[in-house]
Amino acid sequence: MRDFFINSFEKLVAVIVVLMCIGVIVVAISAAFQAGGMLGILSFLGILIGGAIYVILMGGFMYLGLGIYHNTKRMADAMDSSGPPT
Repeated sequence: MRDFFINSFEKLVAVIVVLMCIGVIVVAISAAFQAGGMLGILSFLGILIGGAIYVILMGGFMYLGLGIYHNTKRMADAMDSSGPPT
């Protein structure tokens, strides 16, 4: 049951990252059309760059948490399978 939730969370993280990317692109395009002209281009680039940094950081932290879980699980399995020291 635990593996089901972890695997589901991995898929959910991937979906969240994709939705955040789509959201950043939609908001950047919307801001460009709202402002118009040179201000529109600057707002588009600012939101796009800021949003990309945010998506990279948040997605990275979520994948980092999953990586820590998998490394801990592998270490526990390795310690259990090695048996007691002789």
